[in-house]
Amino acid sequence: MTGGLIAVGALAAVLAVLGALLGADAAGRGTGELRIPGSGRTTVLRLAVFAALALHLGELAGARLARTGPAPRSWAVPAALTGAAASAAQILVLAAVSGLDITTVYGTTDGRLLLVMANGFLLAAGCAALGHPGWALLPLVAVVGAEALRAHPEPYTPVLGVALTVVHLTAASLWTGSLLYVLRTLRLRRGDPAGARAVLLRYARLAVWPFVALAATGTVSTLRRLPVDVVLGTAYGRVLIAKLVLVVVVSALALTARRRLRHERDPTLPPVRSWPCWRWSSCSRRSSRSYRTRTGSAHSDRRGGRRGDPRGVSAVCAR
Repeated sequence: MTGGLIAVGALAAVLAVLGALLGADAAGRGTGELRIPGSGRTTVLRLAVFAALALHLGELAGARLARTGPAPRSWAVPAALTGAAASAAQILVLAAVSGLDITTVYGTTDGRLLLVMANGFLLAAGCAALGHPGWALLPLVAVVGAEALRAHPEPYTPVLGVALTVVHLTAASLWTGSLLYVLRTLRLRRGDPAGARAVLLRYARLAVWPFVALAATGTVSTLRRLPVDVVLGTAYGRVLIAKLVLVVVVSALALTARRRLRHERDPTLPPVRSWPCWRWSSCSRRSSRSYRTRTGSAHSDRRGGRRGDPRGVSAVCAR
């Protein structure tokens, strides 16, 4: 099982990198839009930043869902260091495509925000390494805010755009990162079905709200930035359609798992004892014969043990 999970994870990572490298050119083909220099490298590095953020925030939330019991090994430090390296590498890519030196790039808005992100990840890694994982929340919030400012440079209603991106990015990180941590915890606690089921139920109750926030903020952001009539004619619109298909598939899988979890029996409950049909039929026949041999008076009602049950099923089966 472990080998299968590693293989699936490696395949997903390879597909994500290939999609990031080739997706920008493929999405913009035939639209007449100018090709953005270094778009493939930038997409891969941003994907690494988002993955690092999801792993770290998801671990913070997942640890609270897991509560006591065996916990998986922390990935917070490697994830934060990966995010810092990816943020710093974006500065180098920006310098390469713009023809500016590193010092000049540091003075630009994107350069300063990327520097804030790299330092935020480094601080988060330090907090986790020193044994204070909760302290990493503040620098991670700074990372989310800096990425939101980079993603929405439009001059109209920038505050609304930044707020939507902060909520969107936080919800996506909690939804995916917590799920990964919970799955690792379930694998570790497979010898305790009741405890594993309790962890999964807590995640299922929590995951509804990040999903709703993710869908709502994504819809509002799309309507603000992209008219409906140009969805298929722009690279942004085509990427958006691919994201929607992916979200629909993941949502269907999540709903299926939630429905199965709801109808699955709790292993801590005692087994249900089925009452044999032959015994119920025998009791019914015996009660019918007993009733026909009696006068049906009120005395028989009282002797039957229940009012309105003249020496009926309850009395006969109790013999």
